[in-house]
Amino acid sequence: MEEEEEEEEMKEEKEEEGQRLGAACTGSNLLQPISEIINLPLDQVNRLHIALIVHIRCLVNFVACQLCALLSAFCFRLYLHPSKTSPFVRHVVATLLGFYFALFCFGWYALHFLVQSGITYGIMILAGVEHMHKYCLVFALAYLSFCQITRVYVFDYGMYSADFTGPMMVITQKITSMAFEIHDGMARKEEQLNQSQKLFAIRRMPSLLEYFSYNCNFMGILAGPTCSYNDYIAFIEGKPFRHREQESNGGLLGKTRLTDPSPNMVVVRKLATCFISLLVFLSVCKVFPVERNIDDDFIANTPFYAQVVYLYLSMLTTRPKYYFVWTLADAINNAAGFGFNGYDSDGVPRWDLISNLRIQNIEFATSFKVFLDNWNIQTAHWLKRVCYERCPYNPTAATFLLSAMWHGAYPGYYLTFLTGIVITLAARAVRHNVRPYFLHSPTHKQLYDVITWASTQIAICYTVVPFVLLSVGPSLKFYRLHVISYSSASKTTPSADERAAQLCFQHHRPFRQPETQNHMSRDAKLHFSTLDGRHSYCKLMRQES
Repeated sequence: MEEEEEEEEMKEEKEEEGQRLGAACTGSNLLQPISEIINLPLDQVNRLHIALIVHIRCLVNFVACQLCALLSAFCFRLYLHPSKTSPFVRHVVATLLGFYFALFCFGWYALHFLVQSGITYGIMILAGVEHMHKYCLVFALAYLSFCQITRVYVFDYGMYSADFTGPMMVITQKITSMAFEIHDGMARKEEQLNQSQKLFAIRRMPSLLEYFSYNCNFMGILAGPTCSYNDYIAFIEGKPFRHREQESNGGLLGKTRLTDPSPNMVVVRKLATCFISLLVFLSVCKVFPVERNIDDDFIANTPFYAQVVYLYLSMLTTRPKYYFVWTLADAINNAAGFGFNGYDSDGVPRWDLISNLRIQNIEFATSFKVFLDNWNIQTAHWLKRVCYERCPYNPTAATFLLSAMWHGAYPGYYLTFLTGIVITLAARAVRHNVRPYFLHSPTHKQLYDVITWASTQIAICYTVVPFVLLSVGPSLKFYRLHVISYSSASKTTPSADERAAQLCFQHHRPFRQPETQNHMSRDAKLHFSTLDGRHSYCKLMRQES
């Protein structure tokens, strides 16, 4: 009887915990049968299994919405083309679909998107163009941080389920970008702007519909990417930037093409990339868990070079999920007709205006800068335009700190970006001082590229591990095990005094310092002090004469 009562109590506790964790995903239950395919009998379900089920449920909602957005994007381009309908209709449809997908994925959490966007629009109207960019930056980041901290510490630490702050991160980028661009276009003189600021400056205040359409359209509400307001409005109105096409075509083709190229083949290629990325992630990621890098048994029984190789492989397998999400988001925008960036030198249409990554350049990057320039490209543009180009003091450090604040409340993010500051400055110094010695011959240049590729990939791995581990403890343990162990392994061999002390300890005999040597080395004294704590008869510390 007692055993049955205990089992019943355990089941009730697990059911309560399941309900509590299930509340973390407040999106639609329509696709719950699909997510329940991986469900387990209740007596086999523990906390991690429940968390996994919740995570799968949210992931199913996200992927389903993105696939629906892809189909909607094709219809949007074909049936609501600018030549067939007005910008007003396109704005309304894009906004309503965006809100619906957000509600489907995140439930009432999607209201945060409206609150953040609505309040910042009010700030833009009331604060005026002189100071609106400052107030919008502070409020948007503060509201985002509040939501991130709440999600981390109200719900279970480390769980990614129902991460409604992901879309808010993109909306924050759009809000702050627009505020700075309005300030540039309406409050600053032309001669005060650099080339990119002139290009993206907004010359009139957007309407409320245009503002919400830009922030919450169905093409980018779930996974972005960020784009400039001028690019988005040009897409909605069917008036692409003529200068982009002229710069791409003018010298080669002699004229500007005004017809819309078809994005179909580009979308197919990007969907194929998504499929391969998802397949690699699901099949390989479990083979190389990142947490194994801090496993005590693994560290104790694995040579250091093998640990470094495993570190590279484990971090390599975390990238395909980003490749999947960002490439799918890019394909959705392209399917709607957004993302055309002129033609290349061969006259082939380019659909990379808002692409968020270049996979080949990432995997074969030969410098820290090249890696960052091709990873999360639109976020890098945002950081550059909002912070790096405008910060009067130490823009590199300020940019990394802003990036850490924007990413979230996990301490691992701050460790990653603080490490990134050091790595960036060190990489600049090495490139400036060392690279010229390898440019005199193609062979030396190839050798330099191989060395810098390996160094860059390992540096990226060491920098990003805290980003994946999230917590301070595991992150510091990783740095302690790897960095300090490496420095210990690279120490010189023991001195004669240290070897003699070790022999003394092994044979249970006191050590007699050679008469010809008046001073014992400092390391030897420390070594003897350690041994002396184990055996009282081997006390060897002596005062220097």
